[in-house]
Amino acid sequence: MTLQSMTGFARQEGQDGSTSWVWEIRSVNGKGLDLRLRVPSGYEVLEAPAREILGKCFSRGNMQINLQVSENANDLLPKVNEQAVTSLIEAAKELQTVVGGELPGPAELMAMRGVVELIENQPDPEVIEMRNAAILSGLEETAKSLQETREQEGNSLAQILSEQISGIKKKCELIESNEARSPEAIRKQLSQQVESLLENSGNFDTQRLHQEAALLAAKADLQEELDRLKVHLGSAAELLSGEGPVGRKLDFLAQEFNRECNTICSKSNSAEVTSLGLDMKLIIDQFREQLQNME
Repeated sequence: MTLQSMTGFARQEGQDGSTSWVWEIRSVNGKGLDLRLRVPSGYEVLEAPAREILGKCFSRGNMQINLQVSENANDLLPKVNEQAVTSLIEAAKELQTVVGGELPGPAELMAMRGVVELIENQPDPEVIEMRNAAILSGLEETAKSLQETREQEGNSLAQILSEQISGIKKKCELIESNEARSPEAIRKQLSQQVESLLENSGNFDTQRLHQEAALLAAKADLQEELDRLKVHLGSAAELLSGEGPVGRKLDFLAQEFNRECNTICSKSNSAEVTSLGLDMKLIIDQFREQLQNME
């Protein structure tokens, strides 16, 4: 199964004998697979197999599934309400004794409301089973159509995510090659820190000097964070080049992107590195937002 987004719509019409139907599926974002199925009265037997079909096709998304069924009028048989006819004839006789005239004939009686009802002709169990199988087959086709729609959007989404991963990687490389991280820059900043300590302190505190120097050197060393970030970026790119549901895995990696980026910003010893880190964080936020639609 290729990459899919979680949004899409599919509609499929079908007919079996005198029964016609329409399946509609609407899919939006969801943490898991939430199937909300609506079928007409008398077709509840289709719910369990319908859920099974959809569960094999999708792993995430909030879905509204609706089935509409209509029967051919030829399958409706007339039924005479004999009690109503008897009551009408008796009433007509009583009225005839008062005003005279003729009693209503069969055609007139059948035209009266409530005398004739159209009831559905119940097919054989084998016919019902074949009809239900045909309707479920229609659902499979609808699910396939929805898959294609979600895959098309998933491919477009994967392209956007790949570009964002490249953008994060570029910022990472710029931070890694920034001059503020060079030994010369660190030594210069250490020298400035030493001069500040000597100017503001009447007594030269060697221990404090070493502490400040160690702290500054540690803050300037971002290599560990950059290395982890590059590993996470590689894993994300690999997931996007594969198949199947990857949204949750990518969301976890996006959290790791954010964690490393925050550490880089907090440890930065230069305004330029901090600015690059903030730019990176913006791309990561956009990446996480796009992920909300990936299965």
